[in-house]
Amino acid sequence: MRIGIVCPYSWDVPGGVQFHIRDLAEYFTGLGHEVSVLAPADDDTPLPPYVVSAGRAVPVPYNGSVARLNFGFLSAARVRRWLHDGAFDVIHIHEPTSPSLGLLTCWAAQGPIVATFHTSNPRSRAMIAAYSILQAALEKISARIAVSEYARRTLVEHLGGDAVVIPNGVDVDFFAKAEPKAEWQSGRARCAAGGPVDDGAADATIGFIGRIDEPRKGLPVLMRALPRILAARPGTRLLVAGRGDEEEAVRTLPAELRSRVEFLGMVSDEDKARFLRSIDLYVAPNTGGESFGIILVEAMSAGAPVLASDLDAFAQVLDQGAAGELFANGDAGALADAAVRLLADPARRAELGERGSAHVRRFDWSTVGADILSVYETVTAGAAAVAADDRATGLRARLGLARD
Repeated sequence: MRIGIVCPYSWDVPGGVQFHIRDLAEYFTGLGHEVSVLAPADDDTPLPPYVVSAGRAVPVPYNGSVARLNFGFLSAARVRRWLHDGAFDVIHIHEPTSPSLGLLTCWAAQGPIVATFHTSNPRSRAMIAAYSILQAALEKISARIAVSEYARRTLVEHLGGDAVVIPNGVDVDFFAKAEPKAEWQSGRARCAAGGPVDDGAADATIGFIGRIDEPRKGLPVLMRALPRILAARPGTRLLVAGRGDEEEAVRTLPAELRSRVEFLGMVSDEDKARFLRSIDLYVAPNTGGESFGIILVEAMSAGAPVLASDLDAFAQVLDQGAAGELFANGDAGALADAAVRLLADPARRAELGERGSAHVRRFDWSTVGADILSVYETVTAGAAAVAADDRATGLRARLGLARD
């Protein structure tokens, strides 16, 4: 099958949608399909062989964040050329309502179109206002996928129609088999694994991954909770991976506590897996704008116990708290209390790690990829049946035969 996938966000700025599209493309390529991904990218961005650049993106406020999108006459011309050269059996557009390549592709494409909706925003005035503009494009979509029930709800409430829920995927074994990194492990974890005793190592390590200066990722909430955590567990340290202003991130912390926070900057996929395998507790304090929570799935894949804010999407990913603990969104005191309790209870953390490792298998690409491929096969079969019927109708008309 020739599969064309459209990424709305800039390939050179990491994010959950880009990672999902990358892994989806590589999964299908591994099955022998021909895959091409169209994505915004700067000229000097190193791209995998299956990615075609649609040109440089520009930052646009979107869904409580700043997305780097690509739109305009030049982009539209590149979309048309990509469609012509690809001659795809199916086109898979991600976030077709964003002002980017997905919407341009929806307008220009012919043939079976599958759309995945990632956004969860039940109060999107912009989406409601733009409905009349989007309607013509959305009517061309053959099948709709939502990555969560909350993304589906946003679609139903604002745009009408419905979607099948297929979650984001992850390579579970990639995270499960990663080697912990000794310098990121706590002293206790290192000793439990048979490593050498290090009197200078932290007693426990909390992990956070996300854009540091994007408030909805919740690092400020974790920073407000940290003094209380350190008062109860002074041997704890916080490891932070992600881009952003590190000095601003610790500005509200008392000076004597700032050494307990270590910033790692951007990390590779391999180091992210090692990071999640090394920590004693992963904390996701996100405050909103999340339709899924891929980092929770990655943490569970690595066997890390998870403590997350009780966003609807996070609660769903964590099986309503059975596969990870939840605290009241935005409540630094509740976060601190839960973290202190978990850090003092290694048996509970081990239980959460085991439950998460079992629960996360439903998000493995072997399941998610097969479900998406089934959608492709359904819409391409439907398109083939319609084409065959049209050809038969045309033949009858040329022969002057009436249809039964």
